[in-house]
Amino acid sequence: MLDCEGKVIVSPWRLDFTPAACNCDVTPHRTTWETDPLSKTISRPDAPNHFMVLRPVQKKIVIRLPNGPVLASSAQAIRLMESGKSLYDPVLYLPRDDVSAPLTTQSNHSFCPLKGEASYFGYDDGDTKIDDLAWSYGAPLDFSEPIKGLIAFYANKVIIEEHPLLREA
Repeated sequence: MLDCEGKVIVSPWRLDFTPAACNCDVTPHRTTWETDPLSKTISRPDAPNHFMVLRPVQKKIVIRLPNGPVLASSAQAIRLMESGKSLYDPVLYLPRDDVSAPLTTQSNHSFCPLKGEASYFGYDDGDTKIDDLAWSYGAPLDFSEPIKGLIAFYANKVIIEEHPLLREA
């Protein structure tokens, strides 16, 4: 991870990062884990070692296909970091309203004991068809309510861009 001056500072898994004061145009900066009211840790009641950390992404996220079409753009994404049988790669979840692509609902579903039942989505614009491009928890387990209705894209099928949120003049 880079700070506002391009210096390497921490990995995205470190939860105690607070940037030093600076005069850059990037706002807002990340806050510490303890003071960020939107960050949450959610664990399974029956297996507390299976948990996820949700943190707001204070950047504009753009999701596009490798050949260019933008699928989604959001300044309200959430980064989900999960630990269970393994430490899983972080996943970005975006509000469904921020998805502009023609996604198609697929018939397959899966179940996560931490999040609930996932529904899957494909993409078909007439020229390009991609199955299992994204997923969502429309009715997650009660303790995972913060991800309800958000949508995530498979990182190996899309290009994910993170852009700074610039101050308005």
